[in-house]
Formats: sequence, structure tokens, C-alpha cells
Amino acid sequence: DLEGISGLHFHTLCEQDFAPLERTVAAFEAKFGEFIARMQWINFGGGHHITRPDYDVDALIALLRDFRARHGVELYLEPGEAIAWHAGVLVAEVLDIAWNAMPLAILDTSATCHMPDVIEMPYRPRILGGGAAGEYAHTYRLGGLTCLAGDVIGDFSFRQPLRVGQRLVFEDMALYSMVKTTTFNGTRLPDIALWNSQTDLLRIVKSFGYEDFRGRLS
Repeated sequence: DLEGISGLHFHTLCEQDFAPLERTVAAFEAKFGEFIARMQWINFGGGHHITRPDYDVDALIALLRDFRARHGVELYLEPGEAIAWHAGVLVAEVLDIAWNAMPLAILDTSATCHMPDVIEMPYRPRILGGGAAGEYAHTYRLGGLTCLAGDVIGDFSFRQPLRVGQRLVFEDMALYSMVKTTTFNGTRLPDIALWNSQTDLLRIVKSFGYEDFRGRLS
């Protein structure tokens, strides 16, 4: 009984090019084609790396047009990370340098609050000028500012020793980082800013404070 169901949704891709989508659509039609005529829309899910240079956009357009022409339904593609791929940075500052079996650097950011994919996936962000542990002369374990024992961003190396007050730039952070942030421990969310590369002007679009933390709880 499909009463009350107006559409179908599949989501099988993650950072994929066109070929896996083509195979998925063929399998979807083979297994669920009898129901499509009763639907108003079909959602092809996310995971489409459509902004990648080698993605076959023309083939995607042809597939969508053909599917819609044959079935007469509205089609959806979830935006996914492709809309902000290789975009956005998170700028953090070194608050303290310590030692516990190895050099530690405590930052004013947080893995659990500001880049939860580091813990959940796990995911390793890139740092401008930084490398993997041991790649450069000075290796540090980067930790967040919360009390969570696992608030660890990872081990990174640098050409020069880190110093308190130094800023580190995490690259490609406009993906899930912005939509999955939390205010654990009352940790402030980072300001959102736009930088004009032509004029070098920086404009703060949104700032967050204690009121935002309190407003989520009461």
C-alpha cells in the first residue's frame, strides 16, 4: 500500500562521479520501476561530485532529461559537499603549548564542536603549511579547547615550532563543518566571514555569542 507516499528516494553515493549514478539508476528502475508512475517525484540523493573537473556533467544532464521524459516525475539531486568543495577555511589560534609524551598544541577551536567529522568519520583536515606527523621537523598533537577527552584534531607537523598566538588555517572546511557545529561546553561557534580576494576586504557575516548557546536550550 503506497497511500500517502508521493515520492521515492535513494542515496547510495559518496564523493562519486557519474558512472556509479548511472548504475544506480538502472538498478533502481529494474527493482522499483513499477512504482515510479505512481510517484510525483524521485530523489537521486547526494554524493554527486558534480563540481569535480573530471565529472561528466553532460552525461548527468542527459540521464536526468531521459529519466524525466520517460517517467514524467520531478527529479531532485541533493546538493551535497560538491557545492562547497575545496572552499572555505577555519582559522584557529594556538592558546597553549604543552607536553604529554609528545608536544601538544591547544587551539581555540574544537574537533567535537567545529569539525565533528574528525571524530565521527574519521576525517583528517588539511592545514595550510602543515603536513603529516613526521613530514616536517616539528610534530604536534592538536587538541581542542573543550573538556572532552577525545577532542583531538590529530597529529600534524610544521617547518617551524608553533608559538602561542599563532594562527593555523584549516582548509576545505565549508562542507559539513558549518552545518554540524555544536556548542558543547558552551563553546562559541566561529564567526562566518567573507573574504574578497580582489580587494583583500574581510566582512563578518555572522557572529555567535552566549545568547546563541542559551537560546538552543531554553
